[in-house]
Amino acid sequence: IPAATSRFVMPDESALHARTWMAFGATKEIWGKRLLAEVRRNIALVAQTIVRFEPVSMLVRQEELELARLMVGTDVELVVAEMDDLWLRDSGPVFVTTNANKSLAAIDFNFNGWGKKQPHDLDRKIAAIVARKAQAEILDTLVVFEGGGLEVDGQGTAMITESCLLNDNRNPGVSKAKMEAALMPLLGLEKIIWLPGIKGADITDGHTDFYARFSKPGHLIVGYDPDPSYPDHKVTQEHLRILRSATDAQGRKFDIRVLETPSKIRPQFENDEFAAGYVGYYLCNGAVIMQEFGDEGADLAAKQVLSAAYPDREIISLNVDGLAAGGGTVHCITQQEPKLG
Repeated sequence: IPAATSRFVMPDESALHARTWMAFGATKEIWGKRLLAEVRRNIALVAQTIVRFEPVSMLVRQEELELARLMVGTDVELVVAEMDDLWLRDSGPVFVTTNANKSLAAIDFNFNGWGKKQPHDLDRKIAAIVARKAQAEILDTLVVFEGGGLEVDGQGTAMITESCLLNDNRNPGVSKAKMEAALMPLLGLEKIIWLPGIKGADITDGHTDFYARFSKPGHLIVGYDPDPSYPDHKVTQEHLRILRSATDAQGRKFDIRVLETPSKIRPQFENDEFAAGYVGYYLCNGAVIMQEFGDEGADLAAKQVLSAAYPDREIISLNVDGLAAGGGTVHCITQQEPKLG
């Protein structure tokens, strides 16, 4: 089904939001005692930062309601729900608009704990909970996927990592062609640019939002790891090669800005899962929320790249090393609900 006949369009993240969805969902079982306190502080900091620019609705367990209110303050709306973890980009729905941006729908991508790597009995119900709360039409699909694996420009082009979506732990035996036929009408796409990603390097099997983003149609922000001893070095080189020769759905070649990963991080929460990269920033109305890692040169260079890419937005860098120690970014804990009209 060509996108022209599709009812649905997924707006680019830079389009206006009605609000940001988050989850106060960390547990001691998954995070351990030491990281738990830090990651809760990180969630609160991100929510308090975003709510200066747009409304924030945060899912929270009944038994943690008072704690969450104390930590995130009174400006954030708290919504009681059961959950396993905090990664709302992946457990939550992917919002699309219909009828030329006049109504809202939400795709439930059947979250399965990134290929059954983590308990997800509660998290797989989150997409429907959020969709109902947002009064969005729920769209069901057979595709198993996560929001972090998907990047769109809002004009018919997407970037998706094969390592995640075409993985047998999510969609066994589904060909690229079948996957395109299933996804394109749901998201209003005419073209998918496939990036290899890496299977098994992290819990997500290489989400797109850690590697490459659209800053606007025809413009990309792409991560590059310059250290040959790191597994991401080769794959980020390959992504750059693919994207430099790619075109979007309109036939445009891309203007590419590169974000190099930091060469050092603060040691306090350093571990094997630590996600040190700048591509996982989040756009909210009027601002870019990015991470900094204590590598002054790399932090500043990344901020300058994002300032040039988003000249009309305030660039805010946060220390959320607890999140990074859990393998995630600011983008992974947020999900935008597009503004209609």
